[in-house]
Amino acid sequence: MADKSAKWEQNVTGRYYVDDQCIACDACVMEAPNFFEMNDEDGHAYVKAQPTTPDEEEECQSALEACPVEAIGTDGE
Repeated sequence: MADKSAKWEQNVTGRYYVDDQCIACDACVMEAPNFFEMNDEDGHAYVKAQPTTPDEEEECQSALEACPVEAIGTDGE
């Protein structure tokens, strides 16, 4: 389970975030490219936009479920 106290500063403010357990596997970026982006320099993903519609929410939820290390959280602010 992701830890909001360990989330990357690059995450935009909102419900979804990526924490420091990310292994840069690209799964979230492939599932939801409009919302997740890879920081290639530091080797981790981050949330670049928050969902605003039910379809976008479903896309982000798919990315969360695809994460092999549970580095994506939904309890951010």
